[in-house]
Amino acid sequence: MASIDVASPPAHSGSVGLLQGSALYIAAVLGTGILVLPALAVTKAGPASILAVAAVLLLSIPLAGTFAALAARFPDAGGVATFVRLALGRTAARMAGYFFFFGVCVGSPVVAVLGASYVVGIFDGPRWAVVLVAVVILVPPLVSNAYGLRVSGWVQLLLTGALVVIVVGVVAVAAPASKATNFTPFLPHGWVGVGAAISLFVWAFAGWEAVTHIAGEFRDPRRTIPLATAIAIAAVGVAYLALQLVTVAVLGDSAARSAVPLLDLVATTAPGIGPALVAVIAAVVALGVLNAYLGAFAKLGASLGRDGDLPRWLAKGAESGGIPRRSLGVVAVLAFVYLAALVVTGLDLTPFILIHTSCMVGVYALGMAAAVKLLARWSLGWWLAIVSCVLVLGLLVLAGANLLVPGILVVAALIVALVKSRTNSRRTP
Repeated sequence: MASIDVASPPAHSGSVGLLQGSALYIAAVLGTGILVLPALAVTKAGPASILAVAAVLLLSIPLAGTFAALAARFPDAGGVATFVRLALGRTAARMAGYFFFFGVCVGSPVVAVLGASYVVGIFDGPRWAVVLVAVVILVPPLVSNAYGLRVSGWVQLLLTGALVVIVVGVVAVAAPASKATNFTPFLPHGWVGVGAAISLFVWAFAGWEAVTHIAGEFRDPRRTIPLATAIAIAAVGVAYLALQLVTVAVLGDSAARSAVPLLDLVATTAPGIGPALVAVIAAVVALGVLNAYLGAFAKLGASLGRDGDLPRWLAKGAESGGIPRRSLGVVAVLAFVYLAALVVTGLDLTPFILIHTSCMVGVYALGMAAAVKLLARWSLGWWLAIVSCVLVLGLLVLAGANLLVPGILVVAALIVALVKSRTNSRRTP
């Protein structure tokens, strides 16, 4: 492969500054995991779920650093797919793109349902109301992104502010109800349980790659993206560790039986208005996550159209400053189709979360392999990529049977490659 100059990225006229960029990262990574994952992790690992959070936080540092280095040097709507194309070729890039566009997008209705569960939970409403509220939550981020990042970026800043408020507020209110007895036994399900909790928490710390798809919209990507990433790592790490500790200390085993654990945390020490406030902010949190992710999906879809991996009519808006409305429309269709599938399966979130995280691990694997080739050897970014490759290998082992869906997307990418190859051979005299 020809050498690639990483010192001189193309000129960009983006509108996203450090505050908005940090807000996008925090929302994409922290997100609605705070609403359910601390309780799900207790189910799998008990008090040792705290170790799972710490492990995934450490894992996220080299991953986040590597994606920041790549996005700063190659700001493009294709994000990880662009990095993979430069390093590993078109077919591998198509796989990375499909993993994110079709696989990671499965998480969109999960985010909406999580927010809706909190809103409906305060009124003890019926199950069908969760679906209705989830639809309502999906619509505003689609509208916001239809006007581009000049609008959605400022919306994101406000929504992320609400996200930070909810985490600080819940920890402060619930901590006085902590009980030391809730920490024993510490490893009720052994280290296997900790491994299962780590797999779940990939959802919590995933999102570093999402913002790569809008890196071209940043002002001065080489400076802004690494700073925004560092701010997000600190904020997300402190938030999840604090929430997991408080969930174990206050709710103990009962956390595993709660549909809305964050509400239960507040209700323990601040009954009445506390849960109502948390439910409202939970909906705002879901809006923030969707606002960040739907914009990333739309930009990626446009880039896949531009590169010929999806129909070319999707390509409009892939350029820096462009608004990919056609691609956003396809993303909306996917989100509602996946929501319908979630309804058919009885709103069981765990399989959808595992599909999301397994596809995310596939993106990570290809992205880290590309980083090793693209980044200057022996540089900090290169070393982070080397460490990340080892860590991602562990995540692939943990994913196990959940890699079925990424495997199906790999087959789809190979079929597209075969069709394109035959089509090109027929056109060539």
